[in-house]
Amino acid sequence: MAVTPDSHPATFSDRQELAERLIPLIGDLYRSNGVELTIHGRSLINSSPLAIVKAHRFARHIDGAELDVARTLEFVHALVALNPGPSSVDVARLLAGYVALAPSTTPTSLSEYLAVELSSVAGKGAPLCAADGADVVLYGFGRIGRLLARILIGQAENGRGLRLRAIVVRKGDEKDLIKRASLLRRDSIHGPFDGTITIDAEKNLIIANGIPIQVIYSNDPTTVDYVSYGIDNAVLVDNTGRWRDEESLGQHLKNEGISRVLLTAPGKGSLKNIVYGINEGMITPQDLIVTAASCTTNAITPVLKVLNDEYGIEYGHVETVHSYTNDQNLTDNFHKGDRRGRSAALNMVLTETGAAKAVAKALPELEGKLTGNAIRVPTADVSMAILNLTLTKPAEKESLNAFLRNASLHSSLHDQIDYIDSPEVVSTDFIGSNRAGIVDGLATITSGKHVVVYVWYDNEYGYSNQVVRVIKELSGTNLPLIPARR
Repeated sequence: MAVTPDSHPATFSDRQELAERLIPLIGDLYRSNGVELTIHGRSLINSSPLAIVKAHRFARHIDGAELDVARTLEFVHALVALNPGPSSVDVARLLAGYVALAPSTTPTSLSEYLAVELSSVAGKGAPLCAADGADVVLYGFGRIGRLLARILIGQAENGRGLRLRAIVVRKGDEKDLIKRASLLRRDSIHGPFDGTITIDAEKNLIIANGIPIQVIYSNDPTTVDYVSYGIDNAVLVDNTGRWRDEESLGQHLKNEGISRVLLTAPGKGSLKNIVYGINEGMITPQDLIVTAASCTTNAITPVLKVLNDEYGIEYGHVETVHSYTNDQNLTDNFHKGDRRGRSAALNMVLTETGAAKAVAKALPELEGKLTGNAIRVPTADVSMAILNLTLTKPAEKESLNAFLRNASLHSSLHDQIDYIDSPEVVSTDFIGSNRAGIVDGLATITSGKHVVVYVWYDNEYGYSNQVVRVIKELSGTNLPLIPARR
């Protein structure tokens, strides 16, 4: 029997029970068909019943009402009947589209509606084959490398997307493998690894959630024999920061098994700096080496993009309040950089950033319009960018915030921009955010054409998610979005 909106469960317990019935259906669609179900972009894969109920409640911020878990159950049953191929399907947006249909519109049933909306993937469910995934190698296993590993492992359960095959590091000591596994298992900022981790010391393997990850020890990027480990046509992610230009990063391409290289830092020379959501379309088959820019550039560029498109930006200054990083000293000691030799744990450290200038590589229309500086502060993660801008036309706080909130919910930059207007949030509330940046609406200041916009960002995890999006673009493993975003 079809579930109607009037049959909305009366109690929280009822909603949890329905969520429990959803879990095996969501899991089977993901593993058998490669279909990821989301609610306004929030993935339901590996969610608990409570998390599923919470995701349905979140929908009220966009649709004006909590999404009915019973209606989602009906939706998923209809979806299973279509046997869809790999895709990312937004339940909330499709249901909202169905409800918005005029009474006289055909198709009239939810099943018929979904058959039309998913016509591009309907009937394309097929058994898993080797061509459904792409190999990934992490060169370096520091803060970003380990978070990339967590994300890749978490998204690898159906075997159809990115496959983390190996990490390449310099060997520290005889306990190196144990220590690498331990650092992946426990993190002082992001908490414990969600799953199981074991090691195979004889084969130099870290096995995470059943996925064997080869640990390769090397001091020279040109001497790694990836093919001997069965690695082929892989995207190598260099997160060491040691090499930043095309010539030095090109060392990785001298090895069979590696087809493309992604740098997790701003590149030098003519390398393309890619901010996913903004300019990934400029990647061509000839671009064998690209960069994912910096965490700050990823945080501010999407917000600057939508502001420039709507209001125009004449000029501006970006001040970054940034958590300390590993390149600073815990206590005062020599450092080749100015001021960075002073204790990171005790001082605010004024330093420079190239993020403002780097924006122009992704948004050429802002070339020469932005300046920037940075202050390193004694926090371990989550930073803030303060965008001090002069616009082409005046803006009121309420209308500006409404525009930014709408961009975070409905625009093509939904995965990059988030928005919040709580009077109680502080930096630790944004640890684990997978968005590039989060606009703090209550902090917005406007005065005619002059505006100040505050953008929080998890400079580790948010950035790592942007990096993974670029890897998918390079490897051709991006899932089609249904419905497509504007």
